[in-house]
Amino acid sequence: MLSQVPIDMPEPDGPLATGLPNDVDQAELRAWLEGKTTLDREARVNWWKERVARLRVRAAHHEEQLQGAHAELRELGDLTLQEADAQPVLCLQYRIRDGEHALNQAEVALALTAQRLDNFPEDV
Repeated sequence: MLSQVPIDMPEPDGPLATGLPNDVDQAELRAWLEGKTTLDREARVNWWKERVARLRVRAAHHEEQLQGAHAELRELGDLTLQEADAQPVLCLQYRIRDGEHALNQAEVALALTAQRLDNFPEDV
C-alpha cells in the first residue's frame, strides 16, 4: 500500500497514514521504499544532508546556465535593442526567464530542505 503513493501527489496537509514517523515526506518515503535509505535517525539525517548537497549542485547549475544566457544576450549588443523580436533575442530571453524560474525554485527547495535539516527532531 505504501508504494502506491503517486510521485506527483501534492503534499498532504497532515502526515500520511503509514505508521511511519509523521515527518517522513513523500521523497523520503519513496527513497525508503526503494531501499535508498533507512528510517533510523542517522540515515535520515544523512539522507537530508545529501538532498541539500544535490539541491546546491542544481542551484549552481541553474546559476551557470543563467549567467551564460545573460552573457550571450550582452554579446548580441545592439541587436537586442534594435531587433527585440528577432528569434535569437527571443530565444535568449526565454532561456533567461526559464533559468530565473528554475534557479528560484532550486533556491527555495534548498532553503526549505536546509531548514528541515536544521530542525530535524532529536528523538527520531
